[in-house]
Amino acid sequence: MIRVIICDDQLIVCEGLEHILGSTPEIEVVGIAHNGQDALNLIPETQPDLILMDLKMPIMNGIIATRKIREKQPGIFVLVLTTYDDDEWVFDAVRAGASGYLLKDTPPTELIKAIQGTVNGQTFVDPNVAGKILSGYASSGVSQVQPSHYNLSERETDILQLLAQGLSNADIAQQLYLTEGTVRNYTSEIFKKLGVNDRTQAAVVALRYGLVDLE
Repeated sequence: MIRVIICDDQLIVCEGLEHILGSTPEIEVVGIAHNGQDALNLIPETQPDLILMDLKMPIMNGIIATRKIREKQPGIFVLVLTTYDDDEWVFDAVRAGASGYLLKDTPPTELIKAIQGTVNGQTFVDPNVAGKILSGYASSGVSQVQPSHYNLSERETDILQLLAQGLSNADIAQQLYLTEGTVRNYTSEIFKKLGVNDRTQAAVVALRYGLVDLE
């Protein structure tokens, strides 16, 4: 059972999402928050696996809330669900530690798939905003490092290729005939070499510099 907090300042959106997620046996909505501070306050009593996070909210916006959650509770995933595809918001959400970024017109089946996949270590970014994330990295400090400086081994490159495709550690382990623990060790080393903190950022950097080919 995946325990989810819905965080959105619009009541009708919360009610709609609660209805959609409530129809899925594998997902339980354990809390509703209307701003980032409310979400933080709900965590101790609800113990969520994932927070479905809007961005523009009163009191505490989704960017600040995501950063605080990832700092204090790194085991909790944050999946952004918002109407905003503005470059600055997209980039800031990823930098804050969001595990994925979806727009609110995402079909219910895709949203459910994204929630289930996110808690299994996969990365979900709406195709309409993926390019904006790449543009954000182009203007960030990451872009000042040349690809040759990453010095990835052949095995690390193979794992990064699959990671960028959204595969979980378990899926990567199965495909490459490795143990899941070994894959975790490799991904940690990949993060260090790329100078990133999570899978979403690793995938973005990999695409930005052509370290992987998704064709």
